[in-house]
Amino acid sequence: MRKPKIVVVGGGWGGCAAAAAAAKAGGEVTLLERTDMLLGTGLVGGIFRNNGRFTALEEMVEMGADIFSVMDKCALHTNVEFPGHKHASLYNVYKIEPAVKEYLKNLGVTVITQARVTDIKVEGGKIAAVIVQKRDPITADAFVDATGTSAVPGNCTKYGNGCAMCILRCHSFGPRVSITTKAGVEEWIGKKPGGVIGAMSGSCKIFKESVDPQIVKELEEKGSALVPVPKELMEEEEILGMKACQQYALKEFIENLVLLDTGPVKLMTPFFPLKRLREVPGMERARYEDPLGGTKGNSMRYFGFANCEQTLQAVGPVSNLFCAGEKAGAMVGHTEAIVTGTLSGHNAVRHAVGESLIKFPDSLAVGDFVNYVVPEMKKEEGRQYKYTFSGSIYFKRMKEKGLYTTDVEEIEKRVQNSGFSGIFDKSII
Repeated sequence: MRKPKIVVVGGGWGGCAAAAAAAKAGGEVTLLERTDMLLGTGLVGGIFRNNGRFTALEEMVEMGADIFSVMDKCALHTNVEFPGHKHASLYNVYKIEPAVKEYLKNLGVTVITQARVTDIKVEGGKIAAVIVQKRDPITADAFVDATGTSAVPGNCTKYGNGCAMCILRCHSFGPRVSITTKAGVEEWIGKKPGGVIGAMSGSCKIFKESVDPQIVKELEEKGSALVPVPKELMEEEEILGMKACQQYALKEFIENLVLLDTGPVKLMTPFFPLKRLREVPGMERARYEDPLGGTKGNSMRYFGFANCEQTLQAVGPVSNLFCAGEKAGAMVGHTEAIVTGTLSGHNAVRHAVGESLIKFPDSLAVGDFVNYVVPEMKKEEGRQYKYTFSGSIYFKRMKEKGLYTTDVEEIEKRVQNSGFSGIFDKSII
């Protein structure tokens, strides 16, 4: 049997995980990324293993998703605590992208950067090829849409505070084009309970050299630091409601600058006016690294969740399209993107060779997560919230169902009992 061809569009964590899973399952995989670097918001993220993400990560590792090993190898700090979060690991955002690229290369994935997909070609109820700007069309047997729900400057201007000149770099490399939209798949926009559309990315990067050396010393020793904010400088509470990452919507994030060491200084707020930031003791020389417009805004997200099944197969007029990352729903975070990416990439190969698709077992945290959130996206009220292993609505559910644990042996047994041990580490060809 020839290797089925799989094309993954979008090189964020979801797309990288999909490409890895598809390659391990026996596919001939091409990963297309519109910018010049992989990982998307993962280039400015860095947080993993915090709260329920520990459980989800270890479940995925037991199932064969060893892309997490790249995160661990690039970790600057482990077992970090900050408000509302325990046992977090922080990877170095400067080291992670080349490491992921090397990981994918070793799996045989063809990675093509500066490859912006602008359209698709459909034949007989299937996508036959993607149209790539300034390149020849690329054909495949199955496709994964990992294009995300942001990276359209018009959304940042209309629903945010204007283009924040963020790591997504739309003006340089072109805005994202949704494959599910092009394929005629129904899509939905995330709205908050009050009807506000979209949400801002939840953190900023500050040059470490511009921060007081004593704060930097604490950061490099502990991984985190709380810098009290004078009362007259505190941001309004509604800024917390603007965050994509609602697990960080705690009062401690108003009363303090919550800082993490991910190589640069990670400031856990969507934005903070530079003039006011420099009035906080220790931040007198602070300078934003990303977004450059950190004074007034950040990238807007949650435009275009796609209708998909719990197998992450898109529901619509084409049969060979799968969804990864936020394209599959309001599932927030790197770990969450890798969970959906791994399943979508694996199932893309299964579909291409005529095998039945799989979904995660409900007995696993990752299974309960995907199998719960995907149906919620089909409800207007369900799209009002964000879902993550590390806090907010889903972490509460996770604990109530007894799925949260940091006992690795218990997690391994749970996966073994589900029959899914090593499933993503085996070729199905």
